[in-house]
Amino acid sequence: MKFFEKLSNLVGKYMAVIVLAVAALALFQPAAVSFIKTSYVNTLLGIVMFGMGLTLKAEDFKIVFSRPKDVIIGCLAQFTIMPLLAFVLTKVFRLPAELAVGVILVGTCPGGTSSNVMTYLAKGDVALSVGMTGVSTILAPFLTPFLTYVFAGQTVDVNMMNMFVSIVKVVIVPIALGCVINKFFSAFTQKAVKILPLVSVAAIVAIVAAVVSANSAKIMTCGLLIMVVVVLHNCCGYALGYVLGKALKLDMSKCKAVAIEVGMQNSGLATSLAATHFAQYPLATIPGAVFSVWHNISGAVFANFMANK
Repeated sequence: MKFFEKLSNLVGKYMAVIVLAVAALALFQPAAVSFIKTSYVNTLLGIVMFGMGLTLKAEDFKIVFSRPKDVIIGCLAQFTIMPLLAFVLTKVFRLPAELAVGVILVGTCPGGTSSNVMTYLAKGDVALSVGMTGVSTILAPFLTPFLTYVFAGQTVDVNMMNMFVSIVKVVIVPIALGCVINKFFSAFTQKAVKILPLVSVAAIVAIVAAVVSANSAKIMTCGLLIMVVVVLHNCCGYALGYVLGKALKLDMSKCKAVAIEVGMQNSGLATSLAATHFAQYPLATIPGAVFSVWHNISGAVFANFMANK
């Protein structure tokens, strides 16, 4: 068990490097990982969300009631800044419909699961980050389909009800199940969470490998453009989240949490939704996959930078 705990810590520490290496392998040698099918994406994301649920306790949500203003500010920022940025970037770079819907999906998804770790590394308000992630995830079944329809509905056909059901199935149900198990089998979960980074990273890596290998030829033709859009989306999210926090006179630790929570998206969910609901647009899965790789790298760099502030 100790071996797996050490391995889990090592994998968690070098997650960005591992994801980048696997993405490069999938891009240049797709046959090497072609056994991981895109049809596995929903199941893999469910595993990640289940792991997130195992780490949550009732007290993690106390902040929602004890500091509602902070959580509301964070969630409003999450579901306004990133969708608007995504929409503006698709217009500025004149992205074709299948890429545009992928970028917009990334923007309309809730905060990423690794944002809590990055907030900790940045010496930010971890409790606020956890609260924001939890609330934005709960709101996602309603807001993600609605915002996707608002910003992409005139370009592609968006079925809000089907998206709602998908998010409930692959996000809400696994998290709720994880919370229930954590509540009634806490002795087991306290041991299990020590190896969760290993399981979560493996699932995220598999998602990236599946999507990138299945679309490697198309990525080679538009990869640079998508990379530029993803980097701008992510970095502008950090910057605008931080500026908003300062403008509302939040203290530095809260500004760090809001900035990271806004900038880091649940790109795995975006990839899952693209593969499930926009299968007629194969490239729609690419922005989510690229974002998965990039935001773990940028998040670590941004957290280290902010830790000194």
